[in-house]
Amino acid sequence: MENRAEQPKQGDLHWRLSSHPITLLFFLAFRISSLLIYLFGLWLFTSSFVLVFIITMLLLAADFYYLKNIAGRRLVGLRWWNEVETATGASHWVFESQDRSGDNGGPVQNATDKRFFWLALYAQPGLWVGLAIFALVRLESPIWLSLNAIALILTITNTLAFSRCDKFSQASNLASSAMYSGGIAKSLAGGMFSRLFAR
Repeated sequence: MENRAEQPKQGDLHWRLSSHPITLLFFLAFRISSLLIYLFGLWLFTSSFVLVFIITMLLLAADFYYLKNIAGRRLVGLRWWNEVETATGASHWVFESQDRSGDNGGPVQNATDKRFFWLALYAQPGLWVGLAIFALVRLESPIWLSLNAIALILTITNTLAFSRCDKFSQASNLASSAMYSGGIAKSLAGGMFSRLFAR
């Protein structure tokens, strides 16, 4: 009985444990495919650099859109966007987070989805930085470096935005738990009101 393979548990990096396996598989496919086309496109698919450049750009754009609008919301309950005020031209970031604690009858955060999301989110810019350094060392054409620069801009933008969104989410969850759990906020409010009415 000990010889049976150990069953994967929640939080393991196994796509079948995901609450949204189709979303997760598309998320990972977009993340990996742009790198694979960039690395192996000239050797496996075509000898045309232009075609590899265009396909990689389209996959990067699809990855950016899918991560920002679908995967982030479904896998970890986070969403962000940038709004520009037409009168002043000033832009500001807007962060939105879904309560994933399960306290209010909402969905509970799946540990597997969370691990896959954050691991892929932070690994992608690191891989593109490595490819950019490799392109510099090999003294490749500047057009390859421009593709690396575009990939870095798109992936780092999503990484920074989701990191800020997660910090915003944690701060708002901390504030709401303090307000509703009766912890610090309740004792402070109780102390203030008792002093006001004791006089």
